[in-house]
Amino acid sequence: MTEPIRDSVEVALELDEKEVYSHIAHESAEDIIRIISSLDAERAKLHGEVIYYRDDWDDLIRERIAKGKRHTAFDFYNPALLDIWEQKVKEIKEAKKRERMSYAAVGALIAAASVATAVLGQPYLILGLAVLPTVLLIRDSTREKLDLIYYELTQFFIDELKGLIEKHSLQPERYKFKIFSGDYFGVMTIKAGTGLFAVVNAEKPGSND
Repeated sequence: MTEPIRDSVEVALELDEKEVYSHIAHESAEDIIRIISSLDAERAKLHGEVIYYRDDWDDLIRERIAKGKRHTAFDFYNPALLDIWEQKVKEIKEAKKRERMSYAAVGALIAAASVATAVLGQPYLILGLAVLPTVLLIRDSTREKLDLIYYELTQFFIDELKGLIEKHSLQPERYKFKIFSGDYFGVMTIKAGTGLFAVVNAEKPGSND
């Protein structure tokens, strides 16, 4: 049975729709590569690297909303991204807040021990100083937690970028992104000058590999 002949207007509308979807996919991919680079830059800073890359990934979505623009990567491509994004941002902020509060508690304890030493004439300050090593434990545990969150979130967006490129037949090379770590899956790294860039290993349309 042959397919019915479709009206040319229907065909034209489908072509227009395809172009619109392609444009939205392109904008989504550009948003995602900004997010990936910014997240990985924050992760590299945790490891003590001096990073000059600047792009406020935390405010990216809010910047779009404030300007009244549709945030394509979250609203159109995968609405669940918004919930995942905000949950991870919340976890990062809470970890940093707990770290600051822990430092403040240690500082208050040492200050109290100093006052007790001065008032009572007993070496309470020594006991207060004994808690100083906990500062290193707090710092290291916080860094490990943040590193894991940044890694998981970066890898997640890399996978989302791969899916977006494959679904809409985009050219991976067009969406290369700055990267500072080399332990992500599904990417191919490229040296360009003194910088390191990456492109996702996306399957070409029609490939069965």
